[in-house]
Amino acid sequence: MIQAPGSKINIAPEPFPQAYYRRAGKEIMERTFVILKPNAVQRELVGEIIARFERRGIKIIAMKMIMIPREIAETHYREHRGKDFYVDLIDFITSGPSVLMVLESHDAVRIVRYMVGATDPADAHPGSIRGDFATSPGHNMIHASDSPEAAREEIDLFFKPEEIQEYTLAVRPWL
Repeated sequence: MIQAPGSKINIAPEPFPQAYYRRAGKEIMERTFVILKPNAVQRELVGEIIARFERRGIKIIAMKMIMIPREIAETHYREHRGKDFYVDLIDFITSGPSVLMVLESHDAVRIVRYMVGATDPADAHPGSIRGDFATSPGHNMIHASDSPEAAREEIDLFFKPEEIQEYTLAVRPWL
């Protein structure tokens, strides 16, 4: 088994690494999933948020804008089924277009979660996406995978393998 550098996560043998991890020189690159929710689109913050990921050196390997179908939203948020906010969450995420992305970098899940900030914007640090732009825990601008396992499930739910692009950033050695 390979262990991702600086991580406690063991990477299983093939075919798992090909789908969600890949080697870039000596580094193992991890993938994560992000949704820029309908309020990020409506407030015209998509470019600003994407720019933050790009400036950090995180590579976008898939991106699309869709209206998330209700049945897909219910699958995605199934862990919240039965909670007080569930119906509002489903209504909100299906209310307008969202931008979906697969991002790749060393330790992508942890870095992106840190950049996104706490779920409750009142607890999110200044400089984080939620800390700078969100005001409501229920409508907090952005979703990011909370674990490599969740990232795998979410990427598979929203993207076909052929929608994910393999390419090299020329700047990679300097990040």
